[in-house]
Amino acid sequence: MVKNQMIKKPTLRIQEPQPRNIQRADIAPANGYAMVVDGHFKTRFSEEDAANTAASELLANFPMLQVEIYNAKEKSRMLVKELATQR
Repeated sequence: MVKNQMIKKPTLRIQEPQPRNIQRADIAPANGYAMVVDGHFKTRFSEEDAANTAASELLANFPMLQVEIYNAKEKSRMLVKELATQR
């Protein structure tokens, strides 16, 4: 062994935590569309067609749920069952 060699110690690097993008289920979104399941905001969408498709698929798998689409611009809700009868 060589006594003059320095042992490198690992340095502690403190990383700043990434800011969290928290989406609360009790606050309506400010823009876009949201799927509302049994009165709770679940998934947010930027396009209405994507929200309708996801809501229809969810309702097809779980018909006992009350699924609505929330339009943030108009601040209105529409039942997914109503969407099926309008088309």
